[in-house]
Amino acid sequence: MWVVVPAYNEEAGIGATLAALASQTDTDFALVVVDNASTDSTAAVVRRFAAVAPFPVHLVHEEERGTGAAVDTGFRYAVAHGAALLVRTDADCLPAADWVDAARREFASGTEMACGRSLPRGDERPSPAERYVLPAVVRAAALYGRCRTRHRHPRYRAPYVLCHGHNLAITAALYLRCGGTPRIPLEGPAEDVVLLNRARLHSDRVARAERMVVHTSLRRLRAWGARRTLLWCWDRRYRPADPKQVHIR
Repeated sequence: MWVVVPAYNEEAGIGATLAALASQTDTDFALVVVDNASTDSTAAVVRRFAAVAPFPVHLVHEEERGTGAAVDTGFRYAVAHGAALLVRTDADCLPAADWVDAARREFASGTEMACGRSLPRGDERPSPAERYVLPAVVRAAALYGRCRTRHRHPRYRAPYVLCHGHNLAITAALYLRCGGTPRIPLEGPAEDVVLLNRARLHSDRVARAERMVVHTSLRRLRAWGARRTLLWCWDRRYRPADPKQVHIR
């Protein structure tokens, strides 16, 4: 098993993510961090962590900006180095202590792609609305997603499920079979949904995995507000006027 973490200018926060991975109940995995053309000291933080990590740490660089390109580079690097099972989170997230173990259990049950549960980070002191209302709205949006014509084509072999790019697991075989994560700009279609639908075309073993829990940052929500954030997630119906603001990851 390999864990892939894309990172762009995360020197201030990636240490917490790395610490959460080092604290997993199951540390029998390799980690690859993809430095996505950062202009800060993200890579240096990763190198220092690699010297004391309880698992192998690989640092690779991807100059093409965008989460899709970074994730695809990381997954394909892992596969080229022997990975059979792939798990992804992001550099502003804190996986629960049993996250890797939960992913491994999903694979053991025959799941080829598992989409985990997302909760707000407790250390960011979420308000009641952020803690309870936002997840409810996201789940409601997922129900809407199931009804959309684009997600109901008869060629799909598995039902549409709520998918967060910062919390998913996929077998290397399915990743290669379906074409992988699209290498598209961050302001383009959501790369995690595209990967999900690609996988659904090639496998009937795509599932929601509630036991895989990742605590994610609220920084985009707080920077843009609820309305703009939801419109961004809804087919990028909101895009900031300044392209640099897109890279709040």
